[in-house]
Amino acid sequence: MKLAGKTIVVTGVSSGIGGESARLLRERGARVVGIDRNEPTISLDGFVQADLSRTEAIDEAVRALPERIDALANVAGVPGTAPADLVARVNYLGLRHLTQAVLGRMPQGGSIVNVASILGAEWPARLEAHKALAATRSFEAGLEHLARHPVAQDSCYQYFKEALIVWTFTQSQPWFLRHGVRMNCVAPGPVMTPILGDFVTMLGQERVSKDAHRMKRPALADEIAPVIAFLCSEDSRWVSGINLPVDGGLASTYV
Repeated sequence: MKLAGKTIVVTGVSSGIGGESARLLRERGARVVGIDRNEPTISLDGFVQADLSRTEAIDEAVRALPERIDALANVAGVPGTAPADLVARVNYLGLRHLTQAVLGRMPQGGSIVNVASILGAEWPARLEAHKALAATRSFEAGLEHLARHPVAQDSCYQYFKEALIVWTFTQSQPWFLRHGVRMNCVAPGPVMTPILGDFVTMLGQERVSKDAHRMKRPALADEIAPVIAFLCSEDSRWVSGINLPVDGGLASTYV
């Protein structure tokens, strides 16, 4: 993969998929700057501690980032066991605010990779609602929209992963045409990360047991990271506006 010399920002860098992505990107020659609310446990070329649920913290973090950013991997997220407002802020509104803020620092050929989820696959059922949220122009406008159209706690994780996929679809081509910057999603299934237990709690043991036969096992974080690295690299320079399942075939079993 063509990554040598690139400066790549990875959020959620202190554990799980974010940590493995950062490690792999550095191994392949990229300069990696991490963002997380927790201190990293791996070597990085730079680190900014930030709470991605607050615009002030995001804006402060952006001021500390390099002037040129070749790729942004939006990996940070909270599980659906967190309050719905926090899920909205971190998994969607904060991600969008950060991405919009760094877009101007990205050159032609830049790449944005958003980590969605297999749980976002039902986005067509709520397409118009997600397009309406995507049309809000700011973090604050998004909060106001959600205050008028509240999302239930028990479906908030799924809802905002769906919303992320739809935002990526609707925003990717305008940015690609105007700025030459690509944006894509990857959609992992269950992954062996520190928050896997939260997902079992969120979905319920009955559904987990019911779906267990559909897959060989949960993924390992280092099986997701190479796909993120590929989408950050020049080898994927004509891939834009997709949602790529990385789930060991789980999505195919629902057809």
